[in-house]
Amino acid sequence: MCGIAGFIGTGTRADLANMTAGLAHRGPDGEGFYIEPTQRVYLGHRRLAIIDLGGGAQPMANDDKTSVLVFNGEIYNHQALRRELVALGQKFVSDHSDTEVIVRGYDQWGEKIVARLEGMFAFALFDASRGELLLARDRFGEKPLFYVHAGTDLAFASEIHSLRQHQGARNLPLDPLALQKLFAHSFLPGAVTPYSGMTKLLPGTFAVFNVRDGRLRQQRYWRFQITDERPPGGEKAWIDELRELLRSSVVSRLESDVPIGIFLSGGIDSSTIAALAAAELGRERISTFTIGFNEDSFDERGYASIMASQLGSAHHVEVCDVEFMRAQSPDILAKSGELLGDPSLIPTSLLAASAARHVKVALSGDGGDELFGGYDPFLALGKARLYHQLVPKPVHAALRGLAGLMPVATTNMSLDFKINRALRGLSFKPQLWNPVWLAPLEPDAIASAFDQRFDVEEIYGEAIALWDGAPGLSDIDHTLEFYSNIYLPDNILVKSDRAGMMHGLEIRAPFLSLEIADFARRLPANTKVRNGTTKWILKEAVRSLLPPEIIDRPKKGFGLPVAQWLRDAPWPGLQPIAGLNDQMFNAWANEHRAGQRDHRGALWCRQLLQHF
Repeated sequence: MCGIAGFIGTGTRADLANMTAGLAHRGPDGEGFYIEPTQRVYLGHRRLAIIDLGGGAQPMANDDKTSVLVFNGEIYNHQALRRELVALGQKFVSDHSDTEVIVRGYDQWGEKIVARLEGMFAFALFDASRGELLLARDRFGEKPLFYVHAGTDLAFASEIHSLRQHQGARNLPLDPLALQKLFAHSFLPGAVTPYSGMTKLLPGTFAVFNVRDGRLRQQRYWRFQITDERPPGGEKAWIDELRELLRSSVVSRLESDVPIGIFLSGGIDSSTIAALAAAELGRERISTFTIGFNEDSFDERGYASIMASQLGSAHHVEVCDVEFMRAQSPDILAKSGELLGDPSLIPTSLLAASAARHVKVALSGDGGDELFGGYDPFLALGKARLYHQLVPKPVHAALRGLAGLMPVATTNMSLDFKINRALRGLSFKPQLWNPVWLAPLEPDAIASAFDQRFDVEEIYGEAIALWDGAPGLSDIDHTLEFYSNIYLPDNILVKSDRAGMMHGLEIRAPFLSLEIADFARRLPANTKVRNGTTKWILKEAVRSLLPPEIIDRPKKGFGLPVAQWLRDAPWPGLQPIAGLNDQMFNAWANEHRAGQRDHRGALWCRQLLQHF
């Protein structure tokens, strides 16, 4: 796991050194550069050594130095690809470097190598013979890649802070639309970044930059897309197949030349990964890592302890309390370099720091909820559709008014929180249900926060395009696509990557194997959400692996008591940001602190901007 940076065109070696130095936390084990002045090519790399510790240094070139690679990630099928390439006549120098597999694979297949890779990755490969730079990102976007393209210049990096060390990105202005999207989602969806002129390479996408004329060509090679093509067999066969796919994915992600641990929340997803890893490692004792809270409705330490006891793991527990939150959140938010309004970044960073003291790699349960329908909105969809069809707008407005009078609780997923969020989403057409349910602010409130009207279709354009692009899907399948294509890559995986990399920890997600994703997208919706049970098929597949207390427990989600903490903490003086109406935020802060309304999402995002 590493950090990459570089540019084509305007810039100096000092620019490259600064960009690469800004990624030292991602790669504390080594640094490397490639400079080709004739074509004005500058590539930099910071290394976190996980596989092939003695080799695998980057940038890595082919034999005649015509192809040079900087790579961030892990390729889980590199051994199979190596065997295939050797059979085709490719000769390898390293023993088991997945980096060299990309280099040799490009020599053999060109840009088609990208679709052959199974893993998490972002890379840049310069082809001197063609005068092209290939940028690529993995299917779900586990690894980040940002770029700025202007004329015949292109600069890229794993993180925004690093990219802004390049002179072409240093003075880019904040994008007002991006700020509105932050308050509409709590994250930045799709290709959006905080800065005008800066872009995220989309998951499952590669881009080819022509060094000579500055043209940039992009191609989407994969997207999670629900299909009506069913896997062979029936439900019994599907249950067995899912269990085997999970086992195989965990095994592939246990390959490492350094110690590996498990993030263990006590939920089904992380417990499944831990159980399968323990079974594979046999007598080797695994290490598990858990975060707890002092507030009971958020705390899951008891469930994690049950699972750790069954596994006999070396179990490590940290508590994220209000003192940690107040003391550490400014530094964590600043280091993340992202406009990510998910406050669970804070405990995730604490969890990663705890794990990094013992291991260099951790497996997580990320992806299980998104692929198999694990969130509360999946249970609300049937009633939401009926409500949407039958309740007139005036009645709906009255119900929202009554819901607003409910006592405001600060417990995890409290009744007032669920009812107000549900009614808020149902004020809009179905294409907007999912993003508005998650939003820190609903559209009318965003207009107040920015003291201007805006185009709802533009603010939620990514979600609308995704929904409208698959007109035949059920509400459940539309929601699966939303969570897998937007919420997962742009929130969950951003949080996981940045929190891990702050501490030089690689985090791997077995649920996100290509085989599991392809299997999940072919399953009918009623195998995921059935009779009020979320993740039905996953629970059936792992029932023999987990204690009943884990399988049948109510879902909490990785929340934290930010509503209570914001109520108790002093509201800071706000640094003005052009376009934002801070009188409104101050009024919301007063309402929240008085217990009159729950404005946790809006207030957290506004504080985030203080540290960006």
